[in-house]
Amino acid sequence: ERYLIDQDAERYLQCISDRYNMGSLERVATNPDRVARRGAVLALGHLADYQANSVLGRALVDSDRGVRTLAEAGIRRLWMRIGTPTQQRHLVAIDQQLEDGENGRAAQLSTALVDDAPWIAQGWYYRGLAFYQLDQPDAATRDCHQALEINPYHFLAAATMGRAYLKAGDQVSALDSFRRTLRVNPSMEDVRAQVIQLQRSLKDKH
Repeated sequence: ERYLIDQDAERYLQCISDRYNMGSLERVATNPDRVARRGAVLALGHLADYQANSVLGRALVDSDRGVRTLAEAGIRRLWMRIGTPTQQRHLVAIDQQLEDGENGRAAQLSTALVDDAPWIAQGWYYRGLAFYQLDQPDAATRDCHQALEINPYHFLAAATMGRAYLKAGDQVSALDSFRRTLRVNPSMEDVRAQVIQLQRSLKDKH
């Protein structure tokens, strides 16, 4: 409540760190009180490591919109805080390559990462995204599928897989992937629009 008044995030996170461990925050994230859940999810998104992935993943479908919004932002940060410091820096470098449109380089760096740490879902997702941008939809769907096998809450991998299927001309698989995306993260309105459009398109064909 104090954070909502003063908006001092640094002070809030320090306060939380002094009073709660991560296990306690995970329990508060399921509290019946929505303000408590918001506070816990906000803190977990900034302070927790990948162990909190399932807690924030479940918060993506919370009844409270504020919790869902905080969970989406927090879990995306969480996916970058996995592995060794070197592997985390590797993820940041790949993300930058993708931001710069250097998709070939991003694919190379991602390949090195998945070879080194095949249990990091974000590495598979990044390579899948790079392949999608390079117009290699089959490779993109394979990598995004692998990312989801490791991390079933990876809604970005599910959405990219749907777009890759669409690029490959497989509307049925694209629709399945987009529906999966929404089951994990119902707040993705652009994906919801794609589902409606694909449903209409497939209905017209039949």
